[in-house]
Amino acid sequence: MNTEPVDALVWTGNEHFELVACPLPQLAEGETLVQLTTATICGSDRHTVSGRRAQPCPSVLGHEGVGIIQETKNPLLEVGQRVTFSVTAPCMHCERCCTGRTAKCRNLMKTGHERFDGAWPLSGTYATHIVLRAHQPIAVVPPSLGDVPASIASCAGATVMAAVDAARASATSLKDKRVLVVGLGMLGLIAVEAALRAGATVTAIDPNFSRREFAAQLGARTVDPIAFSRSAGRAQSFDVAMEFSGSPNGVITCVKSLDISGVAVLAGSVADSPVIDLDPEWIVRGWRTITGVHNYEPHHLEQAIEFFVESKIDWRAVTDGPITLESVPDAFRRPSGEGMRTVVDLT
Repeated sequence: MNTEPVDALVWTGNEHFELVACPLPQLAEGETLVQLTTATICGSDRHTVSGRRAQPCPSVLGHEGVGIIQETKNPLLEVGQRVTFSVTAPCMHCERCCTGRTAKCRNLMKTGHERFDGAWPLSGTYATHIVLRAHQPIAVVPPSLGDVPASIASCAGATVMAAVDAARASATSLKDKRVLVVGLGMLGLIAVEAALRAGATVTAIDPNFSRREFAAQLGARTVDPIAFSRSAGRAQSFDVAMEFSGSPNGVITCVKSLDISGVAVLAGSVADSPVIDLDPEWIVRGWRTITGVHNYEPHHLEQAIEFFVESKIDWRAVTDGPITLESVPDAFRRPSGEGMRTVVDLT
């Protein structure tokens, strides 16, 4: 076993970070030690650092990553495998886990969300190594998939797979459906491709011209939100609407766009959001469905890996970087650039 120390970037509150050297941990039964090669900075970590989202502190942030297994006490894994891993580490014993809702385990622990001075210090991907817990879903990455999409699969990709599943649960299939995607960050762009590949006609809205261009290159019809709000009639009726911006206007647009029997999947509202008005009669008379998605199930991670192998997304164009681990604090102190993710090279 490698005895080199771990470099961990510990978030200590606000925009403050401290690079800490610590020894490699002793693994418990079922755990796996991964030497990280790449991480990607998710927008939800930016919400944490800016104070918009609550987070245990101090902690090692980062929940998107990929790396090589250095040591494992999981009999299903082998040293040397390249893997990515779930955001969630469920207990697999509570009633929610036993009924298949591990994403909302009663004893849930989360990658990049645990205290550095607690039971899972090396939980985040802004470090040279991460410990993966027993029962935490882990996916082996095929050689044909690069580190950047493999990292993004562990949060954005798998979350979109869960959102698409939620849409299908009510719409049966996306084939020939009219789908609206609201918000073209990383999740929205992946959702555009997923809906198009499922045979849907896709309209995508976002105020950012460059992001609309990325969606248009995949085959979506793109509209500026102001222009969309001015349109009327069938132009605003959709069978499925998926919301990834988290903005109140985005949520309202998503819900109000539904045709009869339409389904709205809300996935962007993961931080404090204003309450919006909802007309129960309109929902009831229209047989409309509104559902939410947060976290995902193990099979969604596998689906994301498979999906990305054939993805047409230009990962270089939609990401910034790479930067070093030492440069991560600076990345949080400046506004995010045109890229939807900043890549962190941990090699």
